Amino acid sequence: MPKRVLRKQIFALRDSLTRAEILSKSEGVAAQLERLPIYRDEESGTVMFFLSFRSEVETRGMVEESLARGRRVLVPKTEPKERLLIPSQLLDPEEDLVPGFYDIPEPGPGALRPVDPEEIDLLIVPGVAFDLQGNRLGYGGGYYDRFFERLRPGVPLVALAFELQIVTAVPVEPWDRRMDWVVTEERIIRTAN
Repeated sequence: MPKRVLRKQIFALRDSLTRAEILSKSEGVAAQLERLPIYRDEESGTVMFFLSFRSEVETRGMVEESLARGRRVLVPKTEPKERLLIPSQLLDPEEDLVPGFYDIPEPGPGALRPVDPEEIDLLIVPGVAFDLQGNRLGYGGGYYDRFFERLRPGVPLVALAFELQIVTAVPVEPWDRRMDWVVTEERIIRTAN
């Protein structure tokens, strides 16, 4: 199935969820994430989260929980002209975040604290669809594909998704990177990496 068709199908499914369903399912995703040893590991001290928008898995609670535990939390600032993500240290979600590119929350002008991507210990990744092999269908901008190349080798990639985003097969390109885990409200999928 072409990527554009699969995106449209999954968006329609995800967008059909009510706000209450999104929050309830997101709580399930957060509970599953808590069970993942690589996430609980003290060595995963610097974690980069995506900040959710529209009908994505709601990550705000996970971000706040990580901050409360004393973790170093990074979030992306988008540079649309260069199609780049800049990891920025988040200190206070209420103070630091403003609507950015496509209204996705991101660090405001006074709250940008860039961090070298090589310092990231664990990357929490968004996406449109995933399969059981860890293949990911993104939004089509290539932001994360380019960002993966800037990480230290072996940094775990953990995707958060609703169960309805899991499909039989995601179309892949030679440069696509597989996720190490896909976490839904129902299960943790350890991929074939």
